[in-house]
Amino acid sequence: MARITIIEAGQVPQKYRDRHGSFPSMFKRMVHAEDPTATVEVVSIPNGDPLPDPRGLEAILITGSAAGVYDGLDWIGPLEDFVRAAHDNRTPMVGVCFGHQLIAQALGGTVRKSDRGWGIGRHVYRVLPDNGVVDGAQLAVACSHQDQVIEAPHDARTFLASDFTPHAGLLYANGTTMSVQPHPEFDVGFAEVCCELRDGKAPDDVVATARASLAEPMDSAKLGGAIARFLSRGPVPSS
Repeated sequence: MARITIIEAGQVPQKYRDRHGSFPSMFKRMVHAEDPTATVEVVSIPNGDPLPDPRGLEAILITGSAAGVYDGLDWIGPLEDFVRAAHDNRTPMVGVCFGHQLIAQALGGTVRKSDRGWGIGRHVYRVLPDNGVVDGAQLAVACSHQDQVIEAPHDARTFLASDFTPHAGLLYANGTTMSVQPHPEFDVGFAEVCCELRDGKAPDDVVATARASLAEPMDSAKLGGAIARFLSRGPVPSS
């Protein structure tokens, strides 16, 4: 039975929370769809919870956030230290969106606002063959971001990619760290909320195209299941 600690790095806007839940509740639903026996605990940075010692954790999942990893907020540095300690300890760890970018930055990659602009709605990603995590030639998953991993850390390989997001999924050489830019935890309803939140911020045609894309089939459950299985592997002993 997996015991997963979710690090809540950001929160769903209050006006949407009653209907759609929190980011941890979305991830809990995603994990339980694959493994109903998994236990999930939440450490909420916005609520002031202290970060635990990652050496005492079985698995870690870092959520999205409206913050940028390069913003210099007082909690970013400690979270990067937490990521490096978990990585060195080979504690299974996954980051999504902000979590993806934070792990990459903490481990030597480069993150910044992309000149490609807003990525919202359903995006399709190419899948690296024989990556050991998820199969198939491509995955369609909802996303919501401007920031991107521009340069991957030296010990990471890209296993999800698109022309819009060249480093959409990273697997690290330690065998226990993975991160993805899109949001497998989002249902279509919350992906529509993300489009609504970009009204007036992203170009009108980008928002309209994103909304229309959500009528197409998505592979969120496939990627979510792969993440849940990855987190249930347990720590890898040092060689």
